[in-house]
Amino acid sequence: MTKQVLVAIADGSEEIEAVTVIDVLRRAGAEVTVASVEAQLMITASRGVKLVADRLVSACREEYDLIVLPGGMPGAERLRDCRALVELLQRQREGGRRYAAICAAPAVALLPHGLLEQTRATAHPAFQQQLPAALASVERVVVDGLCITSRGPGTALEFALTLVAELYGQAAADAVAAPMVVP
Repeated sequence: MTKQVLVAIADGSEEIEAVTVIDVLRRAGAEVTVASVEAQLMITASRGVKLVADRLVSACREEYDLIVLPGGMPGAERLRDCRALVELLQRQREGGRRYAAICAAPAVALLPHGLLEQTRATAHPAFQQQLPAALASVERVVVDGLCITSRGPGTALEFALTLVAELYGQAAADAVAAPMVVP
């Protein structure tokens, strides 16, 4: 069964995290919609790479099996400040569907909107101290209920494969990883 995934991007998003997630999920067979929180489809990522979204977040109305937020600054702040995206994320959680964030995004984009309440999470070391101490983890990828978080660009592939495992099972993640020569 094809899973519907939304990956939100913004000016300043971390390109390794965004592209790795999009690529790996598509390899697994997910239908990935890349959505810009900006007023236009093309964004300039944190290292100057231009990425073109499929649509604007404001045009996203359907339900998704997973919503993913890449990190990067000021991208994570721009994701945090997008009302339409926050509403999608809140509906996602209320509907019992998965959401994920990597790098700065767990602390910067999820935490301020109550999307990490009672949830163990991790984040980039520069943002780790913003997470509630009792629930903060230094693991590379953390799955806690509906929420999946990860540390940064160096964990992007592991994060993406974990997303595949959560959506399709570990065998599917292994099948995607093998031809990519992932240990």
